[in-house]
Amino acid sequence: MQNSEQIWRLVDVKKDDFEALSDRIWDKPEIAYTEYDSVAEHTAMLEQQGFRVTANLAGIPTAVMGEAGEDGPVIAILGEYDALPGLSQEAGVAEPRPLPGNGLGHGCGHNLLGSAALLAATAVKDWLAENGLKGRVRYYGCPAEEGGAAKGFMVRAGCFDDVDIAITWHPMPFAGVNDAMSLANTRIDFTFTGRASHAAAAPQLGRSALDAVELMNVGVNYMREHMPSDARIHYAMLDGGGVAPNVVQAKAKVRYAVRARDITEMNQLLERVKKVAQGAALMTETSVDTKTISAVSNLMGNAPLEKAMHDNFMRLGPPPFDAADRAFAEQIRATLTEADIAAQYRRAGLPIRKDQPLSDFIVPLGLTGEPMLGSTDVGDVSWKVPLVQADGATIAIGTPFHSWQLTAQGKSPLAKKGMVHVAKVMAATAVDAIRDEALVARAKADLAERTKDNPYVCPIPDDVHPPIQPKAA
Repeated sequence: MQNSEQIWRLVDVKKDDFEALSDRIWDKPEIAYTEYDSVAEHTAMLEQQGFRVTANLAGIPTAVMGEAGEDGPVIAILGEYDALPGLSQEAGVAEPRPLPGNGLGHGCGHNLLGSAALLAATAVKDWLAENGLKGRVRYYGCPAEEGGAAKGFMVRAGCFDDVDIAITWHPMPFAGVNDAMSLANTRIDFTFTGRASHAAAAPQLGRSALDAVELMNVGVNYMREHMPSDARIHYAMLDGGGVAPNVVQAKAKVRYAVRARDITEMNQLLERVKKVAQGAALMTETSVDTKTISAVSNLMGNAPLEKAMHDNFMRLGPPPFDAADRAFAEQIRATLTEADIAAQYRRAGLPIRKDQPLSDFIVPLGLTGEPMLGSTDVGDVSWKVPLVQADGATIAIGTPFHSWQLTAQGKSPLAKKGMVHVAKVMAATAVDAIRDEALVARAKADLAERTKDNPYVCPIPDDVHPPIQPKAA
């Protein structure tokens, strides 16, 4: 308890600075691989707090690492700061009200995610110094989680090779240990090439790339009856071949996201999708080229670290929300459906409560509900290093992710209370790992056991590199 109270005090001492950092990141949202302002803010904070900074991590200009301490175990705390398109929204307003500008918004709470992770790392740095102990804490500023797989590229580049334990979190409606369930995911482009011709005068001379895309989509839709029920396939048209209907479309491109419960199953499903594309090309006498854009592994759990983190949640208790926080949460919930609210309780394995706008409890360890069928590049780190992820209660229960409602809560007092709360849990868990060599050993043994028959192989092909975007002028 004494150690926990000391690290929590160190979080509280500096929380105002990191709440302000979170607001600054919210104010200038940037999407995957364009987070130049965000990484500059995090780098400046690392330097201000006395970390040794490594910029351009893994050759990615918007990735950064800061380290403090000497010798001992290496504890990594992972943050993110990328935003999403189409989710601009005025803060603190419980109705759709986009801000003028580029339409970007923090609809997944990553402004909070990076700031809380850096706050936790700073508290651990200060704790090591106060106690004169050996150990190193690192903050990894990770861009492009939203579809860019930056952590996969960072793992492939060896950025985590000497890390002993990794800790992270994500904004959620409930507080507790994440149940380490996500889908492996590949994003891949299919470009069809045919032959242009006059669609009326000489249609027989044309070979339509657009026809090939449409036939591929139909073929993949027929696959859905014959694939695992928790697998997912989505697609988006990137290039329909032009706007002139009287020209047979010679080029067309479609992007697919293929998800499954693990890498092996995902690769099997991906091969079937590729065969459908080849069949569509054959039927239309076109050719098809494929290009992998990104890929991520499924999350790997770690029982010893999950128990240690849960114990810290229980010692700390739930976030200190007040009446004003609950009132704002109820305003947000008034914009949601009963299905939105019920779905989040079911995913957590909890009974539905209509009178509970915010998480006023800690989710029991090991409680599982409906599986989370999203994807995250945190999965690749979890295969390489023992990793534990917290869920931080920062939004009204029922708030959909990637929504204007989530963006609206990103600067609210309730979000900041949840952010500081989870920073304390992460920092205390890092302290446990530094002080207890046996915990680190058990965590490594747990990961080795889980991967012994299926060792990690990066799902990103060797010839695929981060799609780095130049800084806007």
